[in-house]
Amino acid sequence: MSLRKIGFFILSFVLVFSSCKKDDSVAGTVTIEIRDREEQQLADNDSLIDYLGTYYYNAGELAEIGLDAGIQDIIISEIKVDDEYQLLMDNVVKESVTYEDTVYDYYVLELNLGGGIESPTFADTVQILYEGTLLDNSVFDFKFFPDDNPLDLAGVITGWRRVIPNFNVAESFVINDDGLVDYFNSGLGIMFLPSGLAYFSGAPTGIPSYSPLVFKFELLRTGENDHDGDGIPSYLEDLNGDGEFLLNSDVDTMDGDDTDNDGTPNYFDADDDGDGVLTINEDLEDTDLSVDSDGDGDFTNDKNGDGDPTNDDTDGDGIPNYLDPDDKISKL
Repeated sequence: MSLRKIGFFILSFVLVFSSCKKDDSVAGTVTIEIRDREEQQLADNDSLIDYLGTYYYNAGELAEIGLDAGIQDIIISEIKVDDEYQLLMDNVVKESVTYEDTVYDYYVLELNLGGGIESPTFADTVQILYEGTLLDNSVFDFKFFPDDNPLDLAGVITGWRRVIPNFNVAESFVINDDGLVDYFNSGLGIMFLPSGLAYFSGAPTGIPSYSPLVFKFELLRTGENDHDGDGIPSYLEDLNGDGEFLLNSDVDTMDGDDTDNDGTPNYFDADDDGDGVLTINEDLEDTDLSVDSDGDGDFTNDKNGDGDPTNDDTDGDGIPNYLDPDDKISKL
């Protein structure tokens, strides 16, 4: 899709969600009851199934547009306009994930997985266009994150981190003479999320608490993140592989991803093991193992580093130096 289309589409919406403020009233802040996650998931799933079994989308029109389709072409209707409209439930993919000790079901309509070779990780940035709606089809948010202001997936709701990485970026793009960009064969889909993978009880203004949400999205480009600049891509600092960097309330650690237990997750901590040596300086391996540049007889520790702190283990205990407080060698 082109940015000309994006610009027109933005102007067509007067409600643009931008606040992260909790629900307030004239008298003051409203207290929201914290519900049981498992019970709420059952209720949300019933609501999502009812929605998916009630609403149709313009499958025929999208197929006719082909690889150039964007979110401005997607129409969801409670009325089956013609035979080209198909029921959402008959076309979505059901997924499940365990989050906050609760098994969540969510649904994805994969309209186009994207023709590019790259797909983001849960911790990367994305250039993306999206529209968020409630189950009554009212729009609460519409945004375009361009290349000079991409969206950081590490800072969005959990459901996004589960869905977006399964899509690829656009196959190609062209910068026109007027500076606008045309994208071809971009990742295009709709996600249907229970509140537990969205805002749960802490919904921002404009979204009722405990609301299941629907997001149309168009994935255009992506960029790898290294939030703390320590030489390790942020997604590799998810040590337990659960796709999260969240504080675990049961134990005072960052969900297994805070090696030195200082309250800062590794992906945001420049000294992951708290040994006083910055992680980036614990990258000792040399890229050229045929040269002993420091003359110590060891061709693997020439202080230049190979750009990867994860493959340095001085004491050979199977724990890389940057996660091992016993290994305090610095390339400096």
